[in-house]
Amino acid sequence: MLDNRIDYYPTHEHQGIKFRRGHTLPFGATMVANGVNFSIFSSAATNCTLVLFERGADEPFVEIPFPDEFRIGNVYSMIVFELDYERLEYGYRMDGPYNPTAGHRFNKSIILSDPYAKVIGGRDTWLAKPNWDNIYPYRSRLAFEDFDWEHDHPLETPIEDLVIYEMHVRGFTQHPTSKVKNPGTFSGLRAKIPYLKELGINCVELLPIYEFDEWENSRESPTTGEVLLNYWGYSTVNFFSPKAGYAATGKFGMQVDELKTLIKDLHKNGIEVMLDVVFNHTAEGDHRGPTISFRGIDNKTYYMLTPEGYYFNFSGTGNTLNCNNPVVRNMVLDCLRYWASEYHIDGFRFDLAAILGRAQDGSPLSNPPLLESLASDPILAKCKLVAEAWDAGGLYQVGSFPAYGRWAEWNGKYRDSVRKFLKSDPGEVGGMIQRVMGSPDLYHQRGPTASINFITCHDGFSLYDLFAYNEKHNEANGENNNDGANDNNSWNCGWEGETDDPAINFLRHKQIKNSLAILLVSQGVPMLLMGDEVGRTQKGNNNTYCQDNDLNWFNWDQVEANADLYNFARNMIHFRRSHPVLRSPTHFQYWDYKGSGYPDISFHGVKAWNCDRSQYSRSFAFLLCGDHAKQGIVKDDMIYVAMNMFWGGLHFELPALPPEKKWYLFANTDMPASADIYENGKEALLANQSDFLVGARSVVILIGK
Repeated sequence: MLDNRIDYYPTHEHQGIKFRRGHTLPFGATMVANGVNFSIFSSAATNCTLVLFERGADEPFVEIPFPDEFRIGNVYSMIVFELDYERLEYGYRMDGPYNPTAGHRFNKSIILSDPYAKVIGGRDTWLAKPNWDNIYPYRSRLAFEDFDWEHDHPLETPIEDLVIYEMHVRGFTQHPTSKVKNPGTFSGLRAKIPYLKELGINCVELLPIYEFDEWENSRESPTTGEVLLNYWGYSTVNFFSPKAGYAATGKFGMQVDELKTLIKDLHKNGIEVMLDVVFNHTAEGDHRGPTISFRGIDNKTYYMLTPEGYYFNFSGTGNTLNCNNPVVRNMVLDCLRYWASEYHIDGFRFDLAAILGRAQDGSPLSNPPLLESLASDPILAKCKLVAEAWDAGGLYQVGSFPAYGRWAEWNGKYRDSVRKFLKSDPGEVGGMIQRVMGSPDLYHQRGPTASINFITCHDGFSLYDLFAYNEKHNEANGENNNDGANDNNSWNCGWEGETDDPAINFLRHKQIKNSLAILLVSQGVPMLLMGDEVGRTQKGNNNTYCQDNDLNWFNWDQVEANADLYNFARNMIHFRRSHPVLRSPTHFQYWDYKGSGYPDISFHGVKAWNCDRSQYSRSFAFLLCGDHAKQGIVKDDMIYVAMNMFWGGLHFELPALPPEKKWYLFANTDMPASADIYENGKEALLANQSDFLVGARSVVILIGK
């Protein structure tokens, strides 16, 4: 019988609240028989007090100091009995030295959030004005793990088969044209699953959905008068809790269930969920920032500090999480295990992941224990792990990120090569050949699936703007246009910004189609940015981190207005998913190991079997032999892709096919909308089987079948 156990009964009482010694593990607040177990670590605090609130109350109803005998090692724990779980909010006060030079910044007057809290209250509705006088603005709460997942589980789609769609939860449906019931929320995204399914993507990568404060660094735009916010969310308040402001039910504290319902429905439709996670820094900023949690609990453990006690700033945001400290490393592991097991998350993309490989003094480690632990963790064994393999401190590891046989990378060199090639820069053909093969020059040992290919992402120009602006136009951010990157490799096609010139607009649409075609025929894993498939514009702003408006929202009217782009993107995605020869898990071998009469891949130019890789060349073609698809395990068609970024049309001699096969046209970006692409299986037989005129700045895709 449970009530016969000795730990079912209290041993202490404080102001009418009964409690006893708790369990040191797990950290955080855990419901136990007849009570809640609270456990928190601090290596340097001299004492700790548990602070309990009724939900939303201005003042706590009790503060219980941990008796000395309740501390084991550096962990304080206690079980408090007869609490109203659903109405409870809790925090801590930590006492200890305030000596920044020694790394300590304790302040007992501040109530601190639990780093392991599963729900954070206080910012329950997006843009609701905070009470700046609140003595405890980010309140730890309990989560109830009673969600009915039915038969759901992570999909475990082979990574080479993914088409990733990077998106912002709020931005996807907040625009009035979305016409969803709950715009800007997990629920709104769920209502648009049919659109994602029709587009053909099978993985959404969500910009940060951990709890963050959109009011952080809020100010007024000097050009529009709008409030500028922390819109992207790359400033974590708590790593375990979903953002309440992204849930239509956040004001009722139901964000956990709403997010889980979204994930469950995405899985039902064959769509994986990858989270963008930000373990490189927190919302506490530098020594001038607020004390929310980590700084007040154990500053020296959680942050990388200079010998003088200031914060290393490898993240560019004021502080750097001390990820290779064993305590912090375990927190990161616990957090990701929690998301994988409790939310059925399929993968994680790590923001500024190079920081995770730095030692506590900031130097790069040759064998970073955190990265190795993540790669070999049994709970994360089937999760995709994707690194943004650089940081703001100058550590750039694209192609050399410690992979441990698991990690993939955002391939920044793919982005740069493709952009330069598209704007007809000289000397790019050799680099492009590497990129379309899955970058074997970077990932020779790791295979093409180490390369997450992208041309645009949230950070930078949208795809439309890449061909509408030579320069960034970030004045609305209020930083005198000094923010955002200057090396965009963009080309405005002859006019800066919007124009009525039909020739320029046709060229811009053609360049977008060229980009989509190249991205989706490249080996590796393609990633599209939300809205690029319909020509979403940020009006030249390449750093929209603070813009909660049309610059970031998906305008659903563009699906119809730019139907040619949407139709092209949808058909290209389905083309990739229909042809396994485009999704090899291993690098090509450049020879005919299946006896088909053709090597697995071959390169061509205006003359078949003769590729011009010289400095002046701006065109090339490649042929994939379908008999070698997925190392010859499956059969596919022959696929021929010609890319001409020269400013005049070029005749390409076509490689001869086996007698029983003919060339069919699938896509030609030089053609107007009705003839630029065909439905899969309805490709047009070529009248001329020996050569093809590829228009200026165009991509042509043929199928041999």
